[in-house]
Amino acid sequence: MLVRIVKMTFKQEKIKEFLSFLEENKHKIRNFPGCLMVEILQEIGQPNVIMTHSHWESAQDLENYRNSELFNFVWSHTKIHFEDKPEAYSMLSLDKL
Repeated sequence: MLVRIVKMTFKQEKIKEFLSFLEENKHKIRNFPGCLMVEILQEIGQPNVIMTHSHWESAQDLENYRNSELFNFVWSHTKIHFEDKPEAYSMLSLDKL
């Protein structure tokens, strides 16, 4: 299983707009082939920092999503609201406690 974490820093005035957009589209991401789960996290002390935490069956499934029309649609409507460059991490899950 592959775990993907993406840290995004938004312009303060665009947080609600992004969250609303995500609410409208999250089921499409979650139902993409190979996606096992998606979690949206917001930093307590910095509400403009939002992270996505997703689990994928394989690296190929994530790559298929990243090359899809859905990803292009979601990313193009997301990145316009950034205040800072996003950070992304892909990791293998070794164990759950």
